[in-house]
Amino acid sequence: MTKRQQIQDLLSREGVLRAHDLVEYGIAPEYLSMLADEGVVERLARGVYASPDYEATEYFDLVIVQKRVPHGVFCLLTALQFHGLTTQIPGNVYLAIERGHRSPAIEWPPLEVFRISESQFDAGIEEHELESGPTLRVYSPARTIADCFKFRNQVGLDIAIEALHDGWNQKKVTVDDLMKFAEICRVKNVIRPYLQAIV
Repeated sequence: MTKRQQIQDLLSREGVLRAHDLVEYGIAPEYLSMLADEGVVERLARGVYASPDYEATEYFDLVIVQKRVPHGVFCLLTALQFHGLTTQIPGNVYLAIERGHRSPAIEWPPLEVFRISESQFDAGIEEHELESGPTLRVYSPARTIADCFKFRNQVGLDIAIEALHDGWNQKKVTVDDLMKFAEICRVKNVIRPYLQAIV
């Protein structure tokens, strides 16, 4: 199998590839750039490629970001939108990275990056497989609501309260889950009165 065929085979399976992904297959990343010049693959963003017939979904922005920042986790307004827990349409993609990691250098889509401590970072990560493209790493509804209360000065307390109401009414969260993540995020005393008001 030629390198071109290998890349086309990978694209048909993965949907989207980073140039860096080819290294583990023993293929120089420059091949993708060369194939893009020939029109065999399409460059979606710097270092991110797909086959020309790739159909972008509603998660196109998230696919690009996840490919560029595989260790990142979608959080706050982006996670709320993903889980259907907000009426807000964020202008930026909200991404959590572990403290100590370098900020991603992405021109597009615009990012809001939140650095999360190592002790809190892994709690509540869900992996959502798309039909085409990478698996998206998104914080669970309960973790996202707790984060909204933690970062209420950045996202607004009204959004955190709306998310709590929506999560409860849509049965996407339980009291136990909410209190578990509220404790992890150190907002138990902040969230408790709002939770007591709706339960």
